Amino acid sequence: MIKVSVIYPNDEGSTFDMDYYIDKHVPLCQQLLGAALLKVEIDEGLSGAAPDSRPPFVAAVHMYFESTAAFYEAFGPNAKAIRSDVPNYTSIKPLTQIAKV
Repeated sequence: MIKVSVIYPNDEGSTFDMDYYIDKHVPLCQQLLGAALLKVEIDEGLSGAAPDSRPPFVAAVHMYFESTAAFYEAFGPNAKAIRSDVPNYTSIKPLTQIAKV
């Protein structure tokens, strides 16, 4: 199994609409990626390591797939639709990591 993590750095002056992300963007991804997407987890940054410090990331989503091939097969035809929705909720350029779990 693999995990695709899309992470949004907490850059000074950036914007991120968590409600839109949870209510519209992630459900759009779930719909478009279909059965290949096995599980989704959403993180909202609260703090850094020190109490009350700025979190290094505003948010992250972790999407689980059977394999990298399954991810690319599901994502490829839908990449444009998914990416075109990003400006609706953030000004941040996300980071993506694919990991074996």
